[in-house]
Amino acid sequence: MSDQKRNLLRGSNRAGATLRMIARRLASSVLLLCIMSVLVFAATQALPGDIAQMVLGRDSTPEQVDRLRSALNLDAPVWRQYLIWVGNLLQGDFGVSFVSRQPVFDILQTRLSNTVVVVLLSFLISIPLSLVLGVYTAVNADRVSDRVILFFGIALNAMPEFVLALLLVLLLSVQVFHIFPGVALLSPGVSIWMQLPKIALPVLTLALLQASYFYRLVRATMIDVLASDYVEFARLKGMPRRNVLWRQAVPNALVPAVQAAGTIFAISFGGVVVIEYVFAFPGLGTALADAVGARDIKVVQAITLTIALIFFATNIVTDLITMALTPPGRGGVR
Repeated sequence: MSDQKRNLLRGSNRAGATLRMIARRLASSVLLLCIMSVLVFAATQALPGDIAQMVLGRDSTPEQVDRLRSALNLDAPVWRQYLIWVGNLLQGDFGVSFVSRQPVFDILQTRLSNTVVVVLLSFLISIPLSLVLGVYTAVNADRVSDRVILFFGIALNAMPEFVLALLLVLLLSVQVFHIFPGVALLSPGVSIWMQLPKIALPVLTLALLQASYFYRLVRATMIDVLASDYVEFARLKGMPRRNVLWRQAVPNALVPAVQAAGTIFAISFGGVVVIEYVFAFPGLGTALADAVGARDIKVVQAITLTIALIFFATNIVTDLITMALTPPGRGGVR
């Protein structure tokens, strides 16, 4: 068999493996999303209080409460309520907020775009910073600089989100420096991209939390790669140290780093809740906190499922990137 035919066969096998992997992940994601929808619906049903009574207020009459319960299908069996809710979701109908009387989709669209901006900007800071710190500390493992950076990384990672947020407010807004606003209240009708200074502290808080974990993973992976046989063989061949580091070690350390980055990105949408609440930022986090407090079930259900969908989609994309970074035959001295 000629080399050209072998390459074509190898490419065909790899494409088939990729398609099968995507199909499996999509099937598992759909199944998990169905399970998540059941859990979310059950959790919102378990919240105390009568939704109709809370919407109408204390001065409402029993007849008014009964009419609203019937209009919201709250008098139907729980399983029927779930099927109606899922059926509406599949048609793109997220319902109407009990509190603001606005379509849930409109609330979700605005808040989601704000949160996406914060998460993406934090990623643009944390990923390059983590890669630089991870490579530097791995090359200088167990030296003073490595121990100092590792100490601060572990301290930041162990620190609750709201504590770090408050420390940054004291440092960069209130007490020491007066650089950024202490809250992230956005002006309505103005693009968030025109108000970047207002969201600087939420972005910085999330970026530091991401980097405190991600850099240590890059460091650990780089230390393992630098001690591998193929890197040692490259050194014995007389390859310059810089080439060994950037052509052999770093590319082979990217695969687990990409997988971790995808997980961090997905988790950030759930972890940003506390940060947004501290800075009064109008994102998914504050919308979820306000909806839970007001028992605005439609908003709670929509936001929770959106975060779950982002998590599943990010995992699939991460797997695809990982497969692209690990073609057959990679490794060893090139």
